[in-house]
Amino acid sequence: MQVLKTLFRERRTFQQILTISSPFLTQRTPKSLFFCTEKSSDDNNITIQEETNPEPEQEELHRSSLSWRVERLCKGKPVFSAFQSWMGEGLPIQRADVFHAINRLRKLKMNKRALEVMEWVIREKPYRPKELDYSYLLEFTTKLHGVTQGEILFTRVPSEFQNDLLYNNLVMACLDKGKISLSLAYMKKMREFGHPISPLVFNRLIILHSSPGRRKTIPKILVQMKADKVLPHVSTYNILLKMEADQHSIDGLVKVFGEMKRANVEPNEITYCILATAHAVARLYAVCEAYVEAIEKSKAGNNWSTYDVLLILYGYLGKEKELERILGAVKELPHVRYKSYVLAIEAFGRIGKVDRAEDLWIELKSSKMLKSPEQYNSIISVYCRHGLIDKATELFNEMEKNEIKPNAITFRHQALGFLKAGMFKKALKTLNAGMNQITSTTVRRSTPWLETTLLMVESFADRGDLENAKKLFEELKEARYSKYTFVYNALIRAYVKAKVYDPDLLKEMILGGARPDSETYSLIKLSEQFQV
Repeated sequence: MQVLKTLFRERRTFQQILTISSPFLTQRTPKSLFFCTEKSSDDNNITIQEETNPEPEQEELHRSSLSWRVERLCKGKPVFSAFQSWMGEGLPIQRADVFHAINRLRKLKMNKRALEVMEWVIREKPYRPKELDYSYLLEFTTKLHGVTQGEILFTRVPSEFQNDLLYNNLVMACLDKGKISLSLAYMKKMREFGHPISPLVFNRLIILHSSPGRRKTIPKILVQMKADKVLPHVSTYNILLKMEADQHSIDGLVKVFGEMKRANVEPNEITYCILATAHAVARLYAVCEAYVEAIEKSKAGNNWSTYDVLLILYGYLGKEKELERILGAVKELPHVRYKSYVLAIEAFGRIGKVDRAEDLWIELKSSKMLKSPEQYNSIISVYCRHGLIDKATELFNEMEKNEIKPNAITFRHQALGFLKAGMFKKALKTLNAGMNQITSTTVRRSTPWLETTLLMVESFADRGDLENAKKLFEELKEARYSKYTFVYNALIRAYVKAKVYDPDLLKEMILGGARPDSETYSLIKLSEQFQV
Protein backbone atom coordinates (compact mmCIF):
# COMPACT_ATOMS: atom_id res chain seq x y z
CA MET A 1 0.00 0.00 0.00
CA GLN A 2 1.32 3.38 -1.02
CA VAL A 3 0.74 4.94 2.38
CA LEU A 4 3.19 2.51 3.96
CA LYS A 5 5.78 3.10 1.23
CA THR A 6 5.64 6.88 1.46
CA LEU A 7 8.75 8.21 3.20
CA PHE A 8 8.79 11.03 5.72
CA ARG A 9 10.61 13.96 4.15
CA GLU A 10 11.81 15.38 7.48
CA ARG A 11 11.92 18.99 6.34
CA ARG A 12 11.03 20.32 9.79
CA THR A 13 13.73 18.21 11.44
CA PHE A 14 16.36 19.31 8.93
CA GLN A 15 15.46 22.98 9.32
CA GLN A 16 15.97 22.64 13.04
CA ILE A 17 19.41 21.18 12.46
CA LEU A 18 20.38 24.34 10.60
CA THR A 19 19.58 26.50 13.66
CA ILE A 20 22.98 25.47 14.97
CA SER A 21 24.38 28.43 13.05
CA SER A 22 21.53 30.71 12.11
CA PRO A 23 18.57 31.34 14.42
CA PHE A 24 16.74 33.26 11.71
CA LEU A 25 16.15 29.98 9.93
CA THR A 26 13.64 29.15 12.64
CA GLN A 27 11.90 32.49 12.87
CA ARG A 28 9.64 31.64 9.97
CA THR A 29 9.39 27.88 10.49
CA PRO A 30 6.26 26.75 8.68
CA LYS A 31 3.66 24.58 10.35
CA SER A 32 4.29 21.69 8.01
CA LEU A 33 1.79 18.90 7.53
CA PHE A 34 3.15 15.68 6.15
CA PHE A 35 0.10 14.01 4.67
CA CYS A 36 0.41 10.40 3.63
CA THR A 37 -0.49 11.39 0.08
CA GLU A 38 2.61 13.55 -0.24
CA LYS A 39 5.04 11.91 -2.61
CA SER A 40 8.73 11.64 -1.89
CA SER A 41 11.35 10.28 -4.19
CA ASP A 42 13.98 9.45 -1.61
CA ASP A 43 14.29 9.99 2.12
CA ASN A 44 17.85 11.15 1.64
CA ASN A 45 16.87 13.75 -0.93
CA ILE A 46 15.68 16.44 1.45
CA THR A 47 14.56 19.77 0.04
CA ILE A 48 13.80 22.78 2.18
CA GLN A 49 12.26 25.45 -0.04
CA GLU A 50 12.08 29.02 1.16
CA GLU A 51 11.44 30.66 -2.20
CA THR A 52 7.89 30.46 -3.45
CA ASN A 53 8.80 31.09 -7.08
CA PRO A 54 10.55 28.58 -9.32
CA GLU A 55 14.21 29.14 -10.07
CA PRO A 56 14.95 30.94 -13.36
CA GLU A 57 16.52 27.81 -14.82
CA GLN A 58 13.33 25.85 -14.15
CA GLU A 59 10.91 28.47 -15.48
CA GLU A 60 10.88 27.09 -19.00
CA LEU A 61 10.28 23.58 -17.69
CA HIS A 62 7.24 24.73 -15.67
CA ARG A 63 5.92 26.82 -18.55
CA SER A 64 5.06 23.68 -20.52
CA SER A 65 3.17 22.05 -17.63
CA LEU A 66 -0.42 22.17 -16.47
CA SER A 67 0.86 23.18 -13.05
CA TRP A 68 2.48 26.31 -14.49
CA ARG A 69 -0.85 27.46 -15.93
CA VAL A 70 -2.63 26.92 -12.62
CA GLU A 71 0.07 28.72 -10.63
CA ARG A 72 -0.04 31.76 -12.91
CA LEU A 73 -3.80 32.27 -12.75
CA CYS A 74 -4.75 35.76 -11.59
CA LYS A 75 -6.39 36.04 -8.20
CA GLY A 76 -10.10 35.40 -8.48
CA LYS A 77 -9.86 33.70 -11.85
CA PRO A 78 -11.50 30.22 -11.77
CA VAL A 79 -9.21 27.23 -12.01
CA PHE A 80 -11.18 25.66 -14.86
CA SER A 81 -9.83 28.37 -17.18
CA ALA A 82 -6.37 26.76 -16.87
CA PHE A 83 -7.86 23.39 -17.77
CA GLN A 84 -9.77 24.93 -20.69
CA SER A 85 -6.64 26.47 -22.19
CA TRP A 86 -4.80 23.17 -21.70
CA MET A 87 -7.49 21.08 -23.39
CA GLY A 88 -7.97 23.79 -26.02
CA GLU A 89 -4.53 22.86 -27.31
CA GLY A 90 -5.60 19.25 -27.66
CA LEU A 91 -3.83 18.11 -24.50
CA PRO A 92 -5.57 15.52 -22.29
CA ILE A 93 -5.93 15.94 -18.52
CA GLN A 94 -3.92 13.04 -17.14
CA ARG A 95 -3.54 11.91 -13.55
CA ALA A 96 0.23 12.56 -13.61
CA ASP A 97 -0.33 16.20 -14.65
CA VAL A 98 -2.81 16.75 -11.84
CA PHE A 99 -0.58 15.13 -9.21
CA HIS A 100 2.39 17.20 -10.36
CA ALA A 101 0.25 20.34 -10.06
CA ILE A 102 -0.95 19.37 -6.58
CA ASN A 103 2.55 18.74 -5.28
CA ARG A 104 3.73 22.05 -6.72
CA LEU A 105 0.80 23.93 -5.19
CA ARG A 106 1.39 22.29 -1.83
CA LYS A 107 5.03 23.35 -1.89
CA LEU A 108 3.99 26.90 -2.75
CA LYS A 109 1.35 26.81 0.01
CA MET A 110 -1.36 27.56 -2.55
CA ASN A 111 -3.86 25.36 -0.71
CA LYS A 112 -6.95 27.10 -2.03
CA ARG A 113 -5.90 26.53 -5.63
CA ALA A 114 -5.02 22.92 -4.84
CA LEU A 115 -8.51 22.36 -3.43
CA GLU A 116 -10.07 23.97 -6.51
CA VAL A 117 -8.07 21.62 -8.74
CA MET A 118 -9.22 18.52 -6.86
CA GLU A 119 -12.84 19.68 -6.71
CA TRP A 120 -12.76 20.16 -10.48
CA VAL A 121 -11.23 16.71 -11.02
CA ILE A 122 -13.81 14.97 -8.81
CA ARG A 123 -16.66 16.94 -10.41
CA GLU A 124 -15.65 16.75 -14.09
CA LYS A 125 -13.92 13.35 -13.95
CA PRO A 126 -11.32 13.77 -16.75
CA TYR A 127 -10.24 10.30 -15.60
CA ARG A 128 -11.70 7.87 -13.07
CA PRO A 129 -10.81 9.21 -9.59
CA LYS A 130 -9.05 6.78 -7.29
CA GLU A 131 -8.06 6.71 -3.63
CA LEU A 132 -5.18 9.14 -4.04
CA ASP A 133 -7.45 11.72 -5.68
CA TYR A 134 -9.88 11.55 -2.77
CA SER A 135 -6.97 11.73 -0.34
CA TYR A 136 -5.81 14.98 -1.90
CA LEU A 137 -9.36 16.31 -1.78
CA LEU A 138 -9.59 15.40 1.92
CA GLU A 139 -6.21 16.97 2.67
CA PHE A 140 -6.98 20.40 1.27
CA THR A 141 -10.60 20.45 2.41
CA THR A 142 -9.42 19.91 5.98
CA LYS A 143 -6.64 22.48 5.68
CA LEU A 144 -9.02 25.18 4.49
CA HIS A 145 -12.34 24.29 6.11
CA GLY A 146 -11.40 22.36 9.24
CA VAL A 147 -11.70 18.81 10.54
CA THR A 148 -15.50 18.81 10.72
CA GLN A 149 -15.79 19.42 6.97
CA GLY A 150 -13.11 16.79 6.42
CA GLU A 151 -15.16 14.25 8.39
CA ILE A 152 -18.28 15.08 6.36
CA LEU A 153 -16.32 14.68 3.12
CA PHE A 154 -14.94 11.35 4.35
CA THR A 155 -18.45 9.90 4.72
CA ARG A 156 -19.29 10.96 1.14
CA VAL A 157 -16.28 9.28 -0.44
CA PRO A 158 -17.27 6.03 -2.22
CA SER A 159 -16.95 3.16 0.25
CA GLU A 160 -14.41 1.36 -1.92
CA PHE A 161 -11.97 4.22 -1.28
CA GLN A 162 -12.58 4.54 2.47
CA ASN A 163 -9.44 2.53 3.13
CA ASP A 164 -6.23 2.88 5.12
CA LEU A 165 -4.88 5.70 2.92
CA LEU A 166 -7.92 7.88 3.53
CA TYR A 167 -8.10 6.98 7.22
CA ASN A 168 -4.43 7.81 7.74
CA ASN A 169 -4.91 11.18 6.09
CA LEU A 170 -7.93 11.92 8.23
CA VAL A 171 -5.92 11.09 11.36
CA MET A 172 -3.08 13.34 10.17
CA ALA A 173 -5.58 16.13 9.54
CA CYS A 174 -6.86 15.80 13.10
CA LEU A 175 -3.31 15.88 14.47
CA ASP A 176 -2.43 18.94 12.42
CA LYS A 177 -5.37 20.77 13.99
CA GLY A 178 -4.27 19.60 17.44
CA LYS A 179 -7.27 17.28 17.89
CA ILE A 180 -5.34 14.44 19.49
CA SER A 181 -8.33 12.72 21.15
CA LEU A 182 -10.22 12.64 17.85
CA SER A 183 -7.20 11.23 16.03
CA LEU A 184 -6.85 8.48 18.65
CA ALA A 185 -10.51 7.61 18.16
CA TYR A 186 -10.00 7.21 14.42
CA MET A 187 -6.87 5.13 15.04
CA LYS A 188 -8.98 2.83 17.23
CA LYS A 189 -11.49 2.50 14.41
CA MET A 190 -8.66 1.66 11.99
CA ARG A 191 -7.60 -1.20 14.25
CA GLU A 192 -11.17 -2.50 14.31
CA PHE A 193 -11.28 -2.47 10.49
CA GLY A 194 -7.81 -4.00 10.22
CA HIS A 195 -6.32 -0.95 8.46
CA PRO A 196 -2.55 -0.54 8.98
CA ILE A 197 -1.52 2.72 10.64
CA SER A 198 1.24 4.67 8.93
CA PRO A 199 4.47 5.37 10.83
CA LEU A 200 3.90 9.01 9.78
CA VAL A 201 0.98 9.14 12.19
CA PHE A 202 3.14 8.03 15.10
CA ASN A 203 5.87 10.46 14.03
CA ARG A 204 3.35 13.26 14.17
CA LEU A 205 2.13 12.15 17.59
CA ILE A 206 5.71 12.16 18.88
CA ILE A 207 6.29 15.68 17.55
CA LEU A 208 3.10 16.93 19.20
CA HIS A 209 4.32 15.51 22.52
CA SER A 210 7.89 16.77 22.20
CA SER A 211 7.57 19.71 24.60
CA PRO A 212 9.20 19.13 28.02
CA GLY A 213 5.84 18.98 29.78
CA ARG A 214 4.45 16.29 27.48
CA ARG A 215 7.51 14.15 26.77
CA LYS A 216 6.53 11.54 29.37
CA THR A 217 3.80 10.39 26.94
CA ILE A 218 6.30 9.47 24.19
CA PRO A 219 7.28 6.05 25.66
CA LYS A 220 3.58 5.12 25.65
CA ILE A 221 3.34 6.16 21.98
CA LEU A 222 6.32 3.95 21.13
CA VAL A 223 4.76 1.02 23.04
CA GLN A 224 1.52 1.47 21.10
CA MET A 225 3.50 1.67 17.88
CA LYS A 226 5.03 -1.71 18.69
CA ALA A 227 1.63 -3.16 19.66
CA ASP A 228 0.25 -2.06 16.28
CA LYS A 229 3.20 -3.82 14.60
CA VAL A 230 4.31 -0.57 13.01
CA LEU A 231 8.05 -0.66 12.51
CA PRO A 232 9.81 2.61 13.40
CA HIS A 233 11.15 4.34 10.33
CA VAL A 234 14.52 6.09 10.26
CA SER A 235 12.59 9.37 10.46
CA THR A 236 11.06 8.23 13.76
CA TYR A 237 14.50 7.85 15.30
CA ASN A 238 15.65 11.12 13.75
CA ILE A 239 12.81 12.91 15.53
CA LEU A 240 13.77 11.27 18.84
CA LEU A 241 17.44 12.12 18.27
CA LYS A 242 16.63 15.75 17.52
CA MET A 243 14.58 16.02 20.69
CA GLU A 244 17.55 14.86 22.76
CA ALA A 245 19.86 17.24 20.89
CA ASP A 246 17.50 20.15 21.58
CA GLN A 247 17.67 19.28 25.28
CA HIS A 248 21.50 19.25 25.06
CA SER A 249 21.44 15.66 26.32
CA ILE A 250 24.38 13.77 24.84
CA ASP A 251 23.61 10.75 27.04
CA GLY A 252 20.03 10.68 25.74
CA LEU A 253 21.30 11.06 22.19
CA VAL A 254 23.66 8.11 22.53
CA LYS A 255 20.89 6.01 24.10
CA VAL A 256 18.43 6.64 21.23
CA PHE A 257 21.12 5.95 18.62
CA GLY A 258 21.90 2.68 20.37
CA GLU A 259 18.23 1.70 20.25
CA MET A 260 18.19 2.58 16.56
CA LYS A 261 21.12 0.25 15.87
CA ARG A 262 19.58 -2.58 17.91
CA ALA A 263 16.40 -2.22 15.84
CA ASN A 264 18.52 -2.63 12.68
CA VAL A 265 17.30 0.69 11.30
CA GLU A 266 19.88 2.10 8.90
CA PRO A 267 20.91 5.72 9.69
CA ASN A 268 20.75 8.25 6.86
CA GLU A 269 22.54 11.53 6.31
CA ILE A 270 20.01 13.38 8.45
CA THR A 271 20.76 11.02 11.34
CA TYR A 272 24.46 11.76 11.07
CA CYS A 273 23.81 15.50 10.72
CA ILE A 274 21.88 15.50 14.00
CA LEU A 275 24.58 13.49 15.76
CA ALA A 276 27.42 15.60 14.38
CA THR A 277 25.84 18.95 15.20
CA ALA A 278 24.94 17.86 18.73
CA HIS A 279 28.52 16.78 19.44
CA ALA A 280 29.90 19.95 17.85
CA VAL A 281 27.76 22.10 20.16
CA ALA A 282 28.98 20.01 23.09
CA ARG A 283 32.59 20.61 21.95
CA LEU A 284 33.16 16.88 21.52
CA TYR A 285 35.02 17.46 18.29
CA ALA A 286 36.62 14.01 17.89
CA VAL A 287 33.20 12.33 17.91
CA CYS A 288 31.78 15.10 15.72
CA GLU A 289 34.48 14.49 13.13
CA ALA A 290 33.63 10.80 12.95
CA TYR A 291 29.99 11.64 12.23
CA VAL A 292 31.01 14.24 9.65
CA GLU A 293 32.86 11.49 7.79
CA ALA A 294 29.65 9.43 7.91
CA ILE A 295 27.72 12.38 6.43
CA GLU A 296 30.18 12.64 3.56
CA LYS A 297 29.81 8.92 2.83
CA SER A 298 26.03 8.79 3.11
CA LYS A 299 24.99 12.01 1.35
CA ALA A 300 23.15 11.43 -1.88
CA GLY A 301 23.77 13.81 -4.78
CA ASN A 302 24.15 17.58 -4.56
CA ASN A 303 21.82 18.16 -1.65
CA TRP A 304 22.27 21.81 -0.69
CA SER A 305 20.70 21.37 2.75
CA THR A 306 23.40 18.82 3.63
CA TYR A 307 26.05 21.16 2.22
CA ASP A 308 24.77 23.89 4.53
CA VAL A 309 25.17 21.64 7.57
CA LEU A 310 28.68 20.67 6.44
CA LEU A 311 29.59 24.36 6.17
CA ILE A 312 28.57 24.73 9.79
CA LEU A 313 30.38 21.61 10.96
CA TYR A 314 33.68 22.29 9.21
CA GLY A 315 33.56 25.73 10.79
CA TYR A 316 33.31 24.10 14.21
CA LEU A 317 36.12 21.69 13.38
CA GLY A 318 38.35 24.50 12.08
CA LYS A 319 38.98 22.75 8.76
CA GLU A 320 39.55 25.57 6.30
CA LYS A 321 40.41 23.33 3.35
CA GLU A 322 37.22 21.26 3.73
CA LEU A 323 35.21 24.42 4.24
CA GLU A 324 36.47 25.78 0.93
CA ARG A 325 35.69 22.46 -0.76
CA ILE A 326 32.08 22.44 0.39
CA LEU A 327 31.66 26.12 -0.47
CA GLY A 328 32.98 25.37 -3.96
CA ALA A 329 30.42 22.57 -4.33
CA VAL A 330 27.65 24.94 -3.23
CA LYS A 331 28.71 27.54 -5.80
CA GLU A 332 28.47 24.93 -8.54
CA LEU A 333 24.78 24.39 -7.84
CA PRO A 334 22.35 25.97 -10.35
CA HIS A 335 21.02 28.32 -7.70
CA VAL A 336 23.00 29.45 -4.62
CA ARG A 337 20.79 30.65 -1.79
CA TYR A 338 21.88 33.62 0.28
CA LYS A 339 21.59 31.50 3.43
CA SER A 340 24.48 29.35 2.24
CA TYR A 341 26.58 32.52 2.04
CA VAL A 342 25.47 33.49 5.54
CA LEU A 343 26.51 30.11 6.94
CA ALA A 344 29.86 30.24 5.13
CA ILE A 345 30.58 33.75 6.44
CA GLU A 346 29.86 32.62 10.00
CA ALA A 347 31.96 29.47 9.54
CA PHE A 348 35.03 31.36 8.32
CA GLY A 349 34.57 33.83 11.15
CA ARG A 350 34.53 30.97 13.63
CA ILE A 351 37.94 29.74 12.48
CA GLY A 352 39.38 33.26 12.55
CA LYS A 353 39.49 33.85 8.79
CA VAL A 354 37.98 37.34 8.92
CA ASP A 355 39.38 38.35 5.51
CA ARG A 356 37.75 35.35 3.84
CA ALA A 357 34.46 36.11 5.57
CA GLU A 358 34.69 39.69 4.27
CA ASP A 359 35.29 38.43 0.73
CA LEU A 360 32.12 36.36 0.90
CA TRP A 361 30.22 39.30 2.34
CA ILE A 362 31.29 41.42 -0.64
CA GLU A 363 30.07 38.67 -3.00
CA LEU A 364 26.74 38.53 -1.17
CA LYS A 365 26.44 42.30 -1.17
CA SER A 366 27.20 42.56 -4.88
CA SER A 367 24.34 40.17 -5.63
CA LYS A 368 21.92 42.86 -4.41
CA MET A 369 20.12 40.31 -2.24
CA LEU A 370 20.59 42.24 1.01
CA LYS A 371 17.14 42.74 2.44
CA SER A 372 17.07 41.30 5.96
CA PRO A 373 18.93 41.78 9.27
CA GLU A 374 19.97 38.11 9.27
CA GLN A 375 22.28 38.72 6.34
CA TYR A 376 23.99 41.62 8.11
CA ASN A 377 24.11 39.63 11.35
CA SER A 378 26.39 37.05 9.76
CA ILE A 379 29.28 39.47 9.16
CA ILE A 380 28.51 41.54 12.28
CA SER A 381 28.87 38.36 14.36
CA VAL A 382 32.30 37.76 12.81
CA TYR A 383 33.51 41.28 13.59
CA CYS A 384 32.14 41.23 17.15
CA ARG A 385 33.56 37.80 17.93
CA HIS A 386 37.00 39.23 17.15
CA GLY A 387 36.46 42.62 18.82
CA LEU A 388 36.34 44.59 15.55
CA ILE A 389 33.63 46.88 16.88
CA ASP A 390 34.31 49.80 14.51
CA LYS A 391 33.59 47.64 11.47
CA ALA A 392 30.52 46.16 13.17
CA THR A 393 29.20 49.62 14.04
CA GLU A 394 29.70 50.75 10.45
CA LEU A 395 27.53 47.88 9.23
CA PHE A 396 24.96 48.61 11.94
CA ASN A 397 24.66 52.16 10.64
CA GLU A 398 24.45 50.87 7.08
CA MET A 399 21.51 48.68 8.09
CA GLU A 400 19.61 51.66 9.45
CA LYS A 401 20.47 53.71 6.37
CA ASN A 402 19.03 50.94 4.17
CA GLU A 403 15.92 50.80 6.40
CA ILE A 404 16.74 47.29 7.63
CA LYS A 405 15.74 47.07 11.28
CA PRO A 406 18.28 45.39 13.60
CA ASN A 407 16.84 42.53 15.63
CA ALA A 408 17.66 41.07 19.06
CA ILE A 409 20.56 38.94 17.82
CA THR A 410 22.09 42.03 16.15
CA PHE A 411 22.15 43.85 19.48
CA ARG A 412 23.52 40.79 21.29
CA HIS A 413 26.38 40.46 18.80
CA GLN A 414 27.11 44.16 19.17
CA ALA A 415 27.08 43.95 22.96
CA LEU A 416 29.70 41.19 22.73
CA GLY A 417 31.76 43.34 20.37
CA PHE A 418 31.75 46.25 22.80
CA LEU A 419 32.82 43.93 25.63
CA LYS A 420 35.66 42.53 23.53
CA ALA A 421 36.75 46.10 22.74
CA GLY A 422 36.66 47.04 26.45
CA MET A 423 33.72 49.44 26.07
CA PHE A 424 31.81 48.21 29.11
CA LYS A 425 29.12 50.92 29.42
CA LYS A 426 28.21 50.71 25.74
CA ALA A 427 28.06 46.92 26.03
CA LEU A 428 25.52 47.07 28.85
CA LYS A 429 23.46 49.72 27.06
CA THR A 430 23.39 47.65 23.86
CA LEU A 431 22.60 44.46 25.78
CA ASN A 432 19.60 46.12 27.43
CA ALA A 433 18.42 47.50 24.08
CA GLY A 434 18.45 43.96 22.69
CA MET A 435 16.50 42.62 25.65
CA ASN A 436 13.68 45.02 24.83
CA GLN A 437 13.32 43.40 21.39
CA ILE A 438 10.60 40.77 20.93
CA THR A 439 12.37 37.45 20.38
CA SER A 440 10.88 34.00 20.00
CA THR A 441 11.77 31.16 22.36
CA THR A 442 13.16 29.26 19.37
CA VAL A 443 15.69 32.00 18.66
CA ARG A 444 16.64 32.35 22.34
CA ARG A 445 17.37 28.62 22.44
CA SER A 446 19.27 28.52 19.18
CA THR A 447 22.98 27.79 19.33
CA PRO A 448 24.19 31.16 17.92
CA TRP A 449 22.25 33.01 20.60
CA LEU A 450 23.52 30.71 23.35
CA GLU A 451 27.13 30.76 22.17
CA THR A 452 27.15 34.55 21.92
CA THR A 453 25.65 34.73 25.41
CA LEU A 454 28.32 32.34 26.72
CA LEU A 455 31.08 34.50 25.20
CA MET A 456 29.58 37.45 27.09
CA VAL A 457 29.51 35.43 30.34
CA GLU A 458 33.20 34.68 29.80
CA SER A 459 33.93 38.36 29.17
CA PHE A 460 32.08 39.38 32.35
CA ALA A 461 33.95 36.63 34.23
CA ASP A 462 37.29 38.04 33.06
CA ARG A 463 36.23 41.41 34.51
CA GLY A 464 35.08 39.84 37.77
CA ASP A 465 31.55 41.12 37.07
CA LEU A 466 29.68 38.34 38.86
CA GLU A 467 26.30 40.08 38.79
CA ASN A 468 26.08 40.33 35.01
CA ALA A 469 27.66 36.92 34.51
CA LYS A 470 24.99 35.31 36.72
CA LYS A 471 22.24 37.26 34.96
CA LEU A 472 23.19 35.92 31.53
CA PHE A 473 23.94 32.46 32.92
CA GLU A 474 20.26 32.18 33.89
CA GLU A 475 19.40 32.39 30.17
CA LEU A 476 21.77 29.52 29.46
CA LYS A 477 20.35 27.53 32.34
CA GLU A 478 16.78 28.05 31.15
CA ALA A 479 17.74 26.73 27.70
CA ARG A 480 19.51 23.71 29.32
CA TYR A 481 22.76 24.83 27.72
CA SER A 482 24.30 24.77 31.19
CA LYS A 483 24.37 20.96 31.00
CA TYR A 484 27.75 21.37 29.33
CA THR A 485 30.68 21.47 31.75
CA PHE A 486 32.43 24.33 29.95
CA VAL A 487 29.36 26.55 30.46
CA TYR A 488 29.35 26.06 34.22
CA ASN A 489 33.11 26.50 34.34
CA ALA A 490 32.66 29.98 32.82
CA LEU A 491 30.36 30.91 35.71
CA ILE A 492 32.74 29.48 38.31
CA ARG A 493 35.56 31.57 36.81
CA ALA A 494 33.39 34.64 37.46
CA TYR A 495 33.14 33.64 41.13
CA VAL A 496 36.91 33.18 41.35
CA LYS A 497 37.66 36.49 39.64
CA ALA A 498 35.12 38.27 41.88
CA LYS A 499 36.68 36.56 44.91
CA VAL A 500 33.34 35.11 46.01
CA TYR A 501 32.83 31.63 47.44
CA ASP A 502 29.57 29.70 47.05
CA PRO A 503 29.55 26.34 48.90
CA ASP A 504 26.55 25.09 46.89
CA LEU A 505 27.94 25.84 43.44
CA LEU A 506 29.37 22.38 42.74
CA LYS A 507 26.21 20.69 44.02
CA GLU A 508 24.02 22.88 41.81
CA MET A 509 26.22 22.06 38.83
CA ILE A 510 25.84 18.30 39.31
CA LEU A 511 22.09 18.54 39.94
CA GLY A 512 21.80 20.64 36.77
CA GLY A 513 23.16 17.76 34.70
CA ALA A 514 26.73 19.00 34.13
CA ARG A 515 29.70 16.76 34.93
CA PRO A 516 32.58 18.44 36.75
CA ASP A 517 36.01 17.98 35.17
CA SER A 518 39.55 18.74 36.30
CA GLU A 519 39.14 22.44 35.47
CA THR A 520 35.98 22.56 37.58
CA TYR A 521 37.69 21.15 40.65
CA SER A 522 40.69 23.45 40.18
CA LEU A 523 38.39 26.49 40.02
CA ILE A 524 36.39 25.35 43.04
CA LYS A 525 39.62 24.91 45.01
CA LEU A 526 40.71 28.43 44.05
CA SER A 527 37.36 29.85 45.18
CA GLU A 528 37.66 28.14 48.59
CA GLN A 529 40.34 30.59 49.62
CA PHE A 530 37.64 33.30 49.64
CA GLN A 531 35.56 31.61 52.35
CA VAL A 532 34.49 34.04 55.03
